[in-house]
Amino acid sequence: MALFNFQDEEALGSVASVDTTNIVIDVENIEKLVKLQVNHLAVLQSSKPGQHLIGLITQVTRKKLDGYNEAEGEQESDFELNLCRIALIGTLLDRDGEKENIFRRTLESVPEINANCFSLEGEHLTNFMRIISNTAAEGQSLTLGKYTLDDHAIAYLNGNKFFQRHAFIGGSTGSGKSWTTARIIEQMANLKTSNAIVFDLHGEYSPLKGEGIQHYKVAGPGDVEAKKTLDDGVLYLPYWLLSYEALVSMFVDRSDQNAPNQAMIMAREINNAKRNYLEAGGQQDILDNFTVDSPVPFDLSELLDNLNAINIEMVPGSRVPKQGEFFGKLARMIARLENKLSDRRLGFLFQGGDDVLEFNWLEKLSTGVLGSTSENGRGGIKIINFSEVPSDILPLIVSLVARVAFSVQQWTPSTLRHPVALMCDEAHLYIPQRSMADAADDISIDIFERIAKEGRKYGISLVVISQRPSEVNKTMLSQCSNFISMRLTNSDDQNVIKKLLPDSLGGFSDILPTLDTGEALVVGDASLLPSRIRIDQPNNKPDSGTVDFWDEWQDDVPADRLTIAIDNWRKQSIQ
Repeated sequence: MALFNFQDEEALGSVASVDTTNIVIDVENIEKLVKLQVNHLAVLQSSKPGQHLIGLITQVTRKKLDGYNEAEGEQESDFELNLCRIALIGTLLDRDGEKENIFRRTLESVPEINANCFSLEGEHLTNFMRIISNTAAEGQSLTLGKYTLDDHAIAYLNGNKFFQRHAFIGGSTGSGKSWTTARIIEQMANLKTSNAIVFDLHGEYSPLKGEGIQHYKVAGPGDVEAKKTLDDGVLYLPYWLLSYEALVSMFVDRSDQNAPNQAMIMAREINNAKRNYLEAGGQQDILDNFTVDSPVPFDLSELLDNLNAINIEMVPGSRVPKQGEFFGKLARMIARLENKLSDRRLGFLFQGGDDVLEFNWLEKLSTGVLGSTSENGRGGIKIINFSEVPSDILPLIVSLVARVAFSVQQWTPSTLRHPVALMCDEAHLYIPQRSMADAADDISIDIFERIAKEGRKYGISLVVISQRPSEVNKTMLSQCSNFISMRLTNSDDQNVIKKLLPDSLGGFSDILPTLDTGEALVVGDASLLPSRIRIDQPNNKPDSGTVDFWDEWQDDVPADRLTIAIDNWRKQSIQ
């Protein structure tokens, strides 16, 4: 049975102008015009039988004009121009094969001039939203909450398209961004073999619990001292996992006039150190094919000894020994390297113990961080806490985990790949605009840009999460085809989202600064309908709730709070 059976007398008005996807309606029913609201839905008769076009109301105009009545030959003062502008967003088919009432986000036709237009409201709206929900709910779908248009209709997203085409979740602080992310994570965790890594920069997702969720933290000074391991939920990311470019950015001062020589020597000696490790372990098959970027462990103390030897090398001269070619030219690099080695903040890189130098250690790390529940026995959603990583190398370390994930996917035969999603919270901190980037940022940007461009073919998805979209790398955002945008009050951030939306929906984004906490504008391939949605609460709220200052100031102060804070500050760890 067809969903819409409008009568002509119910018409809001008729089509006066058609311009691709934008339609202008000459409104005849003034009572209906007064009730119209921007961003609500309308239905238009299609030029094809068995179809109706669905549109979004973008503008309502009622304007009195002075007109001239030719028949009477006199001026009329009460002539009105009553118009409604509509952006077409899809087609409702009465029947498609054996299925009835199918909504598609395509426009197979446009309305004819004088075609009737109807406001979608009441029972018609409820029935239409029910169809949208049921269509999107086929299979294992992702639910966000309820449509603002009809709070009885559940807002579903197509889970496949959401991750296949990359996604952006954004909103000003306190708008409900972390809440939305937690809602998605909890549903992912319920899937049998879900696989995702959440970059948690502030530990705010630590309250999320469940069988499918596993928490890790990058080792802090206290964890290194206590010799905690992967089994304790502590991650070490050893130096030998870093690419050659990353190692150079960490150890070589680009402003040093000897920087080119230092980088060249570094490449040669790392290559030699890796060769020595493989020869000692009898890994002949890898020895024949490895490069300086291959993830092969090597002894850093051996590398340092060799660099020192080169820095003070004396070679035979015609009469007496003379200084070698690189005598004294590596001093600054060696000093930087020694300083990094003694920095307790970087224990997760340089003080992982003998375990991280074992040949099979990378497999253990990958199983823990990239394995699904069935592979690691812990949880497919891995939330990694980076809160104790120094801010100056944070981009380098976050991108290291991303690079490991991408490389594993890239080198897995296509028949054996299992998809993984990277959820990049606070993305503006490690995937900034090129103009704001330093050397460490450049390496991070290169890795994430490559994942954004090529990740789909290797089964790796990105979900970019940020409160400042204007500071996030433009290439990253341009690759996202799904947008969940909460309230944005900054004009620069609003403009970024507006530019990424289809031209026909440009006005839809004007509601961004007026969205309530927990409300989102959802647009993209995963959403059947560009919609305003009220997000449901997650079962476990992230630790990012807004503090009620006025109420808190009326309660008692927690005991020993300052003493505990200072003690944690000194230990560089929250107990």
